[in-house]
Amino acid sequence: MIIVQITDTHIKPPGRLAYRRVDTAPFLERAVAAVLALTPRPDVILATGDLVDAGHAEEYERLLGLLRPLDIPLFAVPGNHDERAGLARAFPDLAARVGDSSFFHYTVEDWPVRLIAMDTVLPGSGAGEVCAERLGWLDARLAEQPERPTIVFQHHPPFATGIGHMDRLGLSGADAMADVVRRHPQVERVLCGHLHRPIQVRWAGTIASTAPSTAHQVALDLRDDAPSAFVMEPPGYQIHMWRADTGVVSHTAVIGDYDGPYPFFMDGKLID
Repeated sequence: MIIVQITDTHIKPPGRLAYRRVDTAPFLERAVAAVLALTPRPDVILATGDLVDAGHAEEYERLLGLLRPLDIPLFAVPGNHDERAGLARAFPDLAARVGDSSFFHYTVEDWPVRLIAMDTVLPGSGAGEVCAERLGWLDARLAEQPERPTIVFQHHPPFATGIGHMDRLGLSGADAMADVVRRHPQVERVLCGHLHRPIQVRWAGTIASTAPSTAHQVALDLRDDAPSAFVMEPPGYQIHMWRADTGVVSHTAVIGDYDGPYPFFMDGKLID
């Protein structure tokens, strides 16, 4: 099973730039083209939040237009820049999976790896939260299929990254979430967005990670008092490949046109 993760696309209305500098739409166009060019073909795409920049209907309309070329099933969770009702209107099939829950979370049962979408949004805040109700839901879902490999995906990472200004917009309830996940060793990964960088940590008996943005990246500055800033490093996405003999292996892919590939060998000999 091959899972592509895209995140933090931050789509704005036509003619608007993110932070007065980044035209995020062409970046997402290139990301879509890169995913469609992958061989072998991905089974699913996970979009881990901040799909649009302000939760407006016209942003979701533009997002859907940019995603339209994809003929691969896509499953999304909201980020702090999203708006739950707007996301539900944009993705009615996902809203049907959510049902009448207060939170935009659901499960996907159609592939060898079970997918559990977690809603970490705290309305009105850039930070996230997993409250007792959400954690009870997660615990119950994980208890349903204890032998089945599972990926949990959400926007806010449940760990500190060392990027101070982003950690201050972290996830309330992360320790309680760790207690839940630790009880369920079938969790192969907790996949997150929010940080606009590829980051990995051993967490709660599994691996938790964040993926790069398809557009701008958060500046890598590990000072506690580092200013909130972004850089135009290469955009990217991640590929998570599951096999029964290895579990999940994750790759970070860079979006863009670069020289190569070039061979290491010619006529059976290493090129020197």
